[in-house]
Amino acid sequence: MPEWKAPAPFDDADLRRSVTAVLDGGELPPIVQAGHPVLRARALPFTGQLSATELAGLIAVMTEVMRAAPGVGLAAPQIGVPLQLAVMEDLYEVSAENAAARERHPLDFLAILNPRYTPVGTATASHYEGCLSMSGWQAVVDRAIAVELRYDDDHGTAHTRRFSGWQARIVQHETDHLAGTLYIDKAHTRSLASNAEYSANWAHPDVAYARAKLNF
Repeated sequence: MPEWKAPAPFDDADLRRSVTAVLDGGELPPIVQAGHPVLRARALPFTGQLSATELAGLIAVMTEVMRAAPGVGLAAPQIGVPLQLAVMEDLYEVSAENAAARERHPLDFLAILNPRYTPVGTATASHYEGCLSMSGWQAVVDRAIAVELRYDDDHGTAHTRRFSGWQARIVQHETDHLAGTLYIDKAHTRSLASNAEYSANWAHPDVAYARAKLNF
């Protein structure tokens, strides 16, 4: 039996092929699901592999996919592109109780390249979250309440910005994707629930009831 070898990491040729497929596909690309290798690899940093027109086109497609899902964020690997790029936007209406419990405030559209986040302080918050690449499921994840994000914009300008509350959760979730990490890797697995069970039992502004009943 031949010796097993780990698959080679994605390279710039893979990136070019995947972007061409997305931009020339003629329709919105599907969101790849857990088990797809691109979700478990560290995405390539953006170093100018794409033209400004190609990058703008990719961001436009990702934005459309995110909004159609609907979701509040999408990382390039979620449409099969191994690039450190994510888009985020949270303009959905939520109840005042939900907004207060989750510190959820509107997040205007943002595209980030080569992001890195650092927790600000040691405080964490625990909430249910889902993922467009794990369709139909949610689980509780402990996340830093506030983070400092360093990233480049689509013009190559470096930024440092602080996020807190639900916005910080979105930032962490999407940036994790670019390192090959899914939310389930950090979740309390005893809290894992289908969307139907979550809606029936655990859809509260905080997770205290779920924590008590599910023992996590």
